[in-house]
Amino acid sequence: QVQLVESGGGLVQPGGSLRLSCAASGFTFSSYAMNWYRQAPGKERELVAHISSTGGSTNYADSAKGRFTISRDNAKSTVNLQMESLKPEDTAVYVCNARHMYKNEYWGQGTQVTVSS
Repeated sequence: QVQLVESGGGLVQPGGSLRLSCAASGFTFSSYAMNWYRQAPGKERELVAHISSTGGSTNYADSAKGRFTISRDNAKSTVNLQMESLKPEDTAVYVCNARHMYKNEYWGQGTQVTVSS
């Protein structure tokens, strides 16, 4: 059974930090690129960060560049998103996604991040 389970969300003040984690199971994690998406109320889902299957390549939305860092541990089947200098506009549900060119795509349930004073 495939699972992507996010954790680490919560309420944080503007300027604060959070570290999101996504634990994967039920598929060959090391062969999948991993992504963090977010969706705020009334807005379209946004790709925040991407990491290749080996971890050798990363990409970020302009809104995340310089503040967010995506990383992965293929031995532990986890992907993380370190978020710094958080802003109220970062408030959203953050969702982990696993993508492979030739296989099924998988999604987690999401974790809520709220940035507010």
